[in-house]
Amino acid sequence: MSSLDDLRRHTRVVADTAEYLRLPGLGAQEATTNPSLVLRAVRQPDYAPLLGEPALRRAADPDLAMDRLLVRFGCEILQRVPGRVSTEIDARLSHDAQASVQRARRVIELYEAAGVARSRVLIKLATTWEGIEAARRLREHGIACNMTLLFSFTQARACAAAGVQLVSPFVGRITDWARRQAGDSWDAAAHAGEADPGVRALLRIWRFYKSRGVATEVMGASFRQTSQIAALCGCDLLTVSPALLDELAGSPQALPRRLDPRHPGAAEDDAPLQVTRAEFDAALAGDAMSRSKLAEGIAAFVDDTVALLELLRG
Repeated sequence: MSSLDDLRRHTRVVADTAEYLRLPGLGAQEATTNPSLVLRAVRQPDYAPLLGEPALRRAADPDLAMDRLLVRFGCEILQRVPGRVSTEIDARLSHDAQASVQRARRVIELYEAAGVARSRVLIKLATTWEGIEAARRLREHGIACNMTLLFSFTQARACAAAGVQLVSPFVGRITDWARRQAGDSWDAAAHAGEADPGVRALLRIWRFYKSRGVATEVMGASFRQTSQIAALCGCDLLTVSPALLDELAGSPQALPRRLDPRHPGAAEDDAPLQVTRAEFDAALAGDAMSRSKLAEGIAAFVDDTVALLELLRG
């Protein structure tokens, strides 16, 4: 029995990769992708031929070609996992709700044309105010969303109020920020387990949701080490890099359940679910970590989206 076997007993394990050829050996039930992961994959010999497929080359619109490529990866992934795939739409639309809805609906149409039911696809959107509004509108069309680049409790409240399917708090990046702010005074032992800043941020959201009966799923993301994963064993889902999945698979250490939705513990907050636009903006303005990490994440995805488009044009 490995640590990964224990984790799979209590948590839905999601592979954080677009490299679908690796999936059979990872033991994941679902997979998440993003522009950076797809770009990394197509720069490898095993996946580069997808760039030259006729359906992509026939597309006069580069954005359509990119959507077809993302769906192509998603279809390959879904042949290798029993659950869902998360496909991220163009990050350049992160502050445009209507354009995000249109692109998401096109991505779903491409999946359905390939014979994939929309129930097996999560559309990934950045957790901006406009991204959350797009998710709310897409839910009305039966399209489920995964809200990515989520760093704050206010973002999570707004997602719950919008009835989104799933949120992805970025555990590792939250801890990265805290470590950098602390500098030489950072005490790793004092910030282990539930005291890890990223773990603590996710637990605050998870307990709030569970105590309120919120149906939105919580999926921890951006892990830096297996100890963060161990501290969240029992969370609804955890999306984990192949390297950390391999580490868990090779470890005999027991991974006991830490989170139980039947006994979530007391929520730290009694805040209402509803968040106004003014409250949302004010919360981000007053939270340097969430504000900068959200902007930084969108910028990185935009850069990799542009790089992917250049490869498609070439």
